[in-house]
Amino acid sequence: MVAGEMITEFSSGLYLVGLPQKMEGFKNFIGSWVIKDREKALLVDVGPANTVPLLKQSLDELGIRKIEYVLLTHIHLDHAGGIGHLIELYPEAKIVVHEKGIKHLINPVKLWEASKRVLGNLAFIYGEIKPVPRENIYQGEVKFGGISVKAVPTPGHAPHHQSYLIGDYLFTGDSAGIFIDGEEPYLRPSTPPKFVKELYVQSLRRMLQLGRKKTCFAHFGMYDDSRRIIKMHMAQIELWTEVMKDVMKTAKGMEEAIDGAWEKLLKTDELLSPYHTLARAVRERERINARTSLIGIYRYLQEAF
Repeated sequence: MVAGEMITEFSSGLYLVGLPQKMEGFKNFIGSWVIKDREKALLVDVGPANTVPLLKQSLDELGIRKIEYVLLTHIHLDHAGGIGHLIELYPEAKIVVHEKGIKHLINPVKLWEASKRVLGNLAFIYGEIKPVPRENIYQGEVKFGGISVKAVPTPGHAPHHQSYLIGDYLFTGDSAGIFIDGEEPYLRPSTPPKFVKELYVQSLRRMLQLGRKKTCFAHFGMYDDSRRIIKMHMAQIELWTEVMKDVMKTAKGMEEAIDGAWEKLLKTDELLSPYHTLARAVRERERINARTSLIGIYRYLQEAF
């Protein structure tokens, strides 16, 4: 893979570096956002361990010699799995992460074991996370290129998830869903267990209060109007919850409920309407990941009612 082919410039100094995985359907799915100021950079997420060499090649191609900050939206392997490997290459970089994630970056043994249980073979494809030195964790004010960075608590996807507001750009990680750009945007919830709907919606409302920004999705790309896409996503969360609640009334167990809800959502959720136009491998990836999201909603409803 040629590094330059995976770099997309969205505006002057703002890039998305694609980090394709050695699996079908995973080419334009995982990425690292890069803000460049001369030879220095700020990164939002770094992807998994296995694509750190490609990320390094891309940064070299952009003429970046120093990373000042790495902002991690959360510590799942597809966002932060490569952080220990990257710090070995850029030992001066300061890492910003939610306080709940700090201990797992310094000593990632429990994180790696949990990742193997949840992800199975995918964890080994992503690669094992390495520890980072405690001195690289930074908890002070962040300013880059003269612009202050605002960390926004968004614990809907994970308790330790936070998004970042940098000027006109809102980096949402997984807190505002999984996005695929096109004539009609594709958007899917990312609500894995343990899903708490109230926290997820609260996070979306918090981002709405920031005003209209350009939404930078970790998966994968940019949407110009954060208020519009977040409002649509809020309605989508309500729809997915109501559809699952309805299906659960007659379904015989979780598997039947998930299958029934997915089939119904493909017909009723307009944000899923581009699904049938996606490449076969991407559809398969989305079907599998949607199942995980629906499990989260199913278990939430089981506990709530």
